[in-house]
Amino acid sequence: MEFPIAGVTVNPLFLAGIGFLVGILGGFFGVGGGFLAGPMMFWAGVPMNFVVGTDLAHMTGKSLVAARRHRALGHVDIKLGTLMVAGTIPGVELGAQVIERLKHTGSVDTVVGTAYVAILLVISVFTAWESLRALRKKATGPEADPLVAEEALGVEDALGFEGIATRVHGISLRPMISLPQSGIGSISLWTVLAVGFITGVLAGVLGVGGGFVRMPMLVYLIGVPTHVAVGTDLFEIVISAGFGTVTHAIKGNVDILMALVMQTGAAVGAQIGAISTSYVSGPKIRLAFSVLPLIGAVMVLLKLTA
Repeated sequence: MEFPIAGVTVNPLFLAGIGFLVGILGGFFGVGGGFLAGPMMFWAGVPMNFVVGTDLAHMTGKSLVAARRHRALGHVDIKLGTLMVAGTIPGVELGAQVIERLKHTGSVDTVVGTAYVAILLVISVFTAWESLRALRKKATGPEADPLVAEEALGVEDALGFEGIATRVHGISLRPMISLPQSGIGSISLWTVLAVGFITGVLAGVLGVGGGFVRMPMLVYLIGVPTHVAVGTDLFEIVISAGFGTVTHAIKGNVDILMALVMQTGAAVGAQIGAISTSYVSGPKIRLAFSVLPLIGAVMVLLKLTA
């Protein structure tokens, strides 16, 4: 099928399959799935600037479906997600401006592809190491329901990475806020805004919702329980990816027909993924998540070296 805006011909079943796959993964792990969809689109021959903009467009619709399902399950901290948007939006715009500069220099594929590989490898290794530590801690502790084990063990044991969230909560840079839905009594507003800004920049530059970085940061830095981090991340992705779609569309980086084809599969997959989180404990979700960035990194690396 020809997509005249992007100037490429791609099998629509392949695109719908990408949407279905990242829909399941996004609904389950609380990420937009761009770190997999982007490399797969790039591998199929879509120019990187259209990978960035089009993936954000498809991600917006898919994340909306998954976020609504997580909201029904009680896994969305609306207050946290809304506050993060204030940091995310300027970050997305900064990232989009970086893409524009790279387009003019002709180095967008190499620079963005290299950044993809480096960031994904770091996240994959760290998350795998941490989640294995958390599972070992749970194995040596008292028997507990896997869906409440994190809360029963406390934040530090649940994360398997002692002290970081506690030290972040100790930063007394005013104004301080509370996040009852996430079980956080006090945290600096600037910490929440910083997480939003960093992931916003990644969304604008890499064409992702930023969830593959935001979800771990919500868990490890802010101390949000994994199931709530998944749902809240999807809620935030709807807004950040939506803004990213608009700003990239203005710059001519969105093939809306391609995004709609991908959305046909994503809408179904997102429902399946969201419901599945109710049956798996937090550390197991994070361990499974660690494999996904590694796959994305390998795909981009193969394309860059082809």
